[in-house]
Amino acid sequence: TGPVSSECLGNLLRITLSAEYFEEKYLSFSVVDPSGVAWELDEAMASQCGYTVTYSNWSNIEFRASALSCHSHLERDVFTVTIQIKASHTPDMKNAATHWKSTSCHYGPQSPRQLVCESNYMEVSVRKEVPQTVKDFIQDESEDWTLAFPEAKAREASIWQIVFHQPEEKKALLVSDAWSAGYGLNTTDTRVLLRIPYTAEQIQLVEDQGITFSAVRSSTFYKQRWMILMVDTAVACPVDGVDYANKTIIWTVPKYIQLLSAGATSFKDVLVEAGVDLHKLSAKEMASRRYVLLNDLNAITVKIPIGAEGGYYKTSVSSGQHGTKYTINLFLEHQWEDNKWGLTKYTIIKEIETPFEPVELAITNNSNLSVRLMNVTVGMFLPDVELVNLTIEGVTVAVPEAVQHGCQIYEIRYANSSKAYVIQVPFDAPSIKKEYVSMDMRAYTLNVTLAFIIHPTSETFTVQVITVSTVKDAVLPSARGFCEGRNLHLIITRGNVDQNWLPFISDWHLTPEAAQKFSYSLRDNGSHLAISVPFLSSHVSYEDFHASGIKASLHVTLKDGITLANRKDFSISCRFSPSELIQCLPNGTVVITAVKLVGIADLDTSLLVLRDRECKPSLVTENTATFKFNVNTCGTNRRFNSTTMTYENEVLYFRPGNDTPVYRLKFACSYAIKQTVDVRYESKKNPPPSIKPGFGSLALSLKLFKEKSYSDPYRELEYPVVKYLREALYFEVELLQPEDERLELNLNDCWATNSQSQDSLPQWPILIKGCANSEDSYRTVFHEVNYSSRVKFPQHLKRFEVRMFTFVQGTTLLQE
Repeated sequence: TGPVSSECLGNLLRITLSAEYFEEKYLSFSVVDPSGVAWELDEAMASQCGYTVTYSNWSNIEFRASALSCHSHLERDVFTVTIQIKASHTPDMKNAATHWKSTSCHYGPQSPRQLVCESNYMEVSVRKEVPQTVKDFIQDESEDWTLAFPEAKAREASIWQIVFHQPEEKKALLVSDAWSAGYGLNTTDTRVLLRIPYTAEQIQLVEDQGITFSAVRSSTFYKQRWMILMVDTAVACPVDGVDYANKTIIWTVPKYIQLLSAGATSFKDVLVEAGVDLHKLSAKEMASRRYVLLNDLNAITVKIPIGAEGGYYKTSVSSGQHGTKYTINLFLEHQWEDNKWGLTKYTIIKEIETPFEPVELAITNNSNLSVRLMNVTVGMFLPDVELVNLTIEGVTVAVPEAVQHGCQIYEIRYANSSKAYVIQVPFDAPSIKKEYVSMDMRAYTLNVTLAFIIHPTSETFTVQVITVSTVKDAVLPSARGFCEGRNLHLIITRGNVDQNWLPFISDWHLTPEAAQKFSYSLRDNGSHLAISVPFLSSHVSYEDFHASGIKASLHVTLKDGITLANRKDFSISCRFSPSELIQCLPNGTVVITAVKLVGIADLDTSLLVLRDRECKPSLVTENTATFKFNVNTCGTNRRFNSTTMTYENEVLYFRPGNDTPVYRLKFACSYAIKQTVDVRYESKKNPPPSIKPGFGSLALSLKLFKEKSYSDPYRELEYPVVKYLREALYFEVELLQPEDERLELNLNDCWATNSQSQDSLPQWPILIKGCANSEDSYRTVFHEVNYSSRVKFPQHLKRFEVRMFTFVQGTTLLQE
């Protein structure tokens, strides 16, 4: 129990480090020899000395040591291993915490030959009392003595060497040379041991019954008193032999392979057992897990259903795709007798990992529309997955920093150790894309990329989360229009969906530059868009004309700023006096402007003529043609009465090849035959200017701003605004229409009520005849308005500051 636990497993010791304690820490292992010296462990030393460090069950760290490992203390039938573990939060191992673990284990009777296939090394140990060697085998290996004898004769009794058998040659290595080459060697009073890393130079890949083995054929020599002794230290471990069919792992291990059976002619199985995580399983336990163990004449087969108890799933990545692999650490022990070795014990530790299987992650939208909160759950994940960062609007931030972008992230853990992540973002956060859908619906879109890391492999993968919630909260822009003088005016009140909508007139984008080019007026203060267009202009449509007037229309379309799809259409239509089209000058010159009617789409204004078809327009636009001529030309008729002379003509349009006009605009100019004008004047000083009351249509706006700079008004969604008593309120009143620089806005009376009705009681005056209320404890303060990019006519605005107050009756607050 605790962060470090140990377990004796026959000839192996297992020490387990808890993932909960050592998670996210850098580790170093050292093995302490019987004299107390600590030897820091690396991969090469581990495979040479009989140590294995691996991960199991989602980042639990497992350390295994062989009974005959380099630094174990042997005493009778007990071996003791002591390790030192250092854990630090930094790779330089500063401020590391040190843990010690010493464990003694009993190991049972040793077979004459024991073979172990670990994950990082092969190990063979044999008794020094060598069995009688078969004659053919001795003759086959006679050269080994020739290679070994001269060295052995010249050395002390403890010096020995190894001869490796390669297909093309034999190579003899002294103990010191073999050790330098990475081989592990050990001897006790009764046994000789050779340990070979899978990366060793003398390794051969051999095939037996279709299964590939990693093998080394060697003879080990040692001198005991006056004798030179040789033992066969061949070893072979299966490299493959694993197949997958019908969601089942099938592991096949051939029996009595030739390399391990040289010189033997008869074989007898003594024991075949299998298990998981170095624990042998009984037949009943295997059946309950649906394991199958088959012992045939030539092979042992183990079948494990994928996903069965004993193994576990771990997260993996393939080509950026998230998925899983099923992993199980199988254990197989085969004991047999033959007429060469007697009893051989063959132990294989085999970690089997199934092929990658992609997994579709569930992304669940649990958004709460009532509190306007995007709530998304991503998962399930296995415990070996950790969310490390996320990318929002192209910016990558670590998980703890996500809150600064309006994003809250929670981890949910379940009873089976799996986990999920919950992402919460308010609808109004900058990272949420808001888009108008239709009618009164808006779509809120969360687009975030999550980056994960897998422990302990450090593989990474990403998951893109795109969720959309549709809310019935769209406020569309509205408009009102009016005509004044020779202009059409359209004032559009912004909604909450049209921030990126663009104004178009007849598929022509109305920008400030374009408006200036055509002498149009375009003003946008964020809450209102005001457009003014002259009656005679290229973008006004003319629908009909009668003696009563000409019907002119201005059509404005708001389009999506990205797709240019039509979002909202507005129009204003007015009738203008026919006199707007004609000027009768005193010198007899007539200026007449003809307009193109909507009903005659093919009319070419450049082809309009007067009665005398040689009289053509002097100025042509797409929608208008202007003629300038003398009343005595261009086929003009005249008629008289007692007081006036009237000149008449027509503007005509003929389609090619047709003498009947499809367009006819009649006009006339009348001049008085005799006129006397009496002018009376006298010289006197000009009277002082005075303002006379008048009536007209004014467009005004009243806004509340957040600061004295008057740069950031409160938006519609921010109302009602909550303020403390005596806290400043900054108001702005603006004259939107008409845009006449000669006008100046003056405020007369301004008062506050306890409800939305301006006539309700009680009331409190803020301004009285343009001045602050003298009875107010905190008087209204006026602020100067200067010209800026937003303020074209400072005289059209008034700004003042009021301190927050409330209505009371006696000592009781009045509330609506």
